[in-house]
Amino acid sequence: MRFLFTVVLILTIILSASAQKKLERTLKQLNSESVPYIYVNELRLLEGTTILDTRKRTEYEVSHLKGAIWVGYKNFEKDSVSSKIDDKNTPIVVYCSIGVRSEDIGEKLQKAGFTNVKNLYGGIFEWKNQGNAVYKNNMETDSVHTFNKQWSKLLNTGVKVYDTEKIH
Repeated sequence: MRFLFTVVLILTIILSASAQKKLERTLKQLNSESVPYIYVNELRLLEGTTILDTRKRTEYEVSHLKGAIWVGYKNFEKDSVSSKIDDKNTPIVVYCSIGVRSEDIGEKLQKAGFTNVKNLYGGIFEWKNQGNAVYKNNMETDSVHTFNKQWSKLLNTGVKVYDTEKIH
């Protein structure tokens, strides 16, 4: 029994390290780091930060970070953020699944004059991978929308949701 537990633990560590390396490679390929990263352990310590979810509405409805405001991606309008946030120096964290779409929205916010915008490194996947809670309708949930099976390989914990039609 002890041997089996040790083997499972070692495999979990190896798979987690592999997923982390895949995440790092993916972000290096797809992001320019034009919006500075904030890491999960840093965000957990912050208070008074506005968190913006830049995923599709259906992804947000599966789960999101506590208190996150949905702003979307394809139909993002900077005026919708400006109407909610008066002070352009307000700390803002944008996130998506892993941090690619959120970098695009972060750039738009910077161009609109917001001066304190950060992109959550690894997005909601890394948030959940590090054992943090995600929410649906103000209730904690284990579900995370992973878009498709390829992207889902970057999420190590939680219930992977692909087809939102099945959850409504």
